[in-house]
Amino acid sequence: MDDHEKSDGRVVPVRLPNNAQGGAAEAVEGRRPAKGNTTGETRPGRSAGQGVRSELGRVRQVAATDREARFTALLHHVDVDRLRAAYFALSPKAAPGVDGVTWADYGLDLEANLWDLHARVHRGAYRARPSRRVYIPKPDGRQRPLGVAALEDKILQRALVEVLNAIYETDFLGFSYGFRPGRSPHQALDALAAGIVGKKVNWVLDADFSDYFSSLDHRWLVKFVEHRIADKRVLRLIEKWLAAGVIENGSWTAFEEGVPQEHRFLRCSRTSTRTTSLTSGLTSGELVTRMAM
Repeated sequence: MDDHEKSDGRVVPVRLPNNAQGGAAEAVEGRRPAKGNTTGETRPGRSAGQGVRSELGRVRQVAATDREARFTALLHHVDVDRLRAAYFALSPKAAPGVDGVTWADYGLDLEANLWDLHARVHRGAYRARPSRRVYIPKPDGRQRPLGVAALEDKILQRALVEVLNAIYETDFLGFSYGFRPGRSPHQALDALAAGIVGKKVNWVLDADFSDYFSSLDHRWLVKFVEHRIADKRVLRLIEKWLAAGVIENGSWTAFEEGVPQEHRFLRCSRTSTRTTSLTSGLTSGELVTRMAM
């Protein structure tokens, strides 16, 4: 492990995140307030593809300076350019959803497909598809249920998360690493190691939400999102994904609670709901070292 460093008397990770340039203050563990998230323009990050045009600087500025602000007009930021970048950020080899459409299939007439998707989203005609249920083994021998989203759902979720990141990245605390652009499990572990080496530590707490994705309350998730998001069109999109359900063995099942674990928006919501709890004065202890794959 590299030598540890200190900043303002607080523990810092040895290696800063890739997007810490010009904003290293937030990148270090424990530094308050999150100034590093507000000093530059919104970086697209891997989730929406590199080089996508960004017009979210004003959104980020307002979010950083007014912690009570609720944003009423966000969906227009989900334009064709952002959808295109989200498409190219997807893995071409990713498994298809219930519609069977692969990345290559969609790309055969990409521009027409993206403009059609954009039109449906903005006139309210977009319909979320159910996820395809698959299982992967867990270390304890149990099976982890995943939900493989349809390709257009993946594209739109990535694009919308990019917009929401402009808001939530100003709210997240410096020690939060889970599901954030430009951050990784290695940086979380590096910060933990720096803290153990550089500070007097008597105990280490390793905690996690139990069965978070399978027990998530839809009503409360939307309430947490509404702390910052007041664009009814964005909220309706989120509600459509929550209500889409899953297809397993040819049968459709609704989610009364819980969500498919692989949905990109719902990964983002996990971090945003936890951060809202922390900044609202509720008790929570979790070092998240998992990042979106």
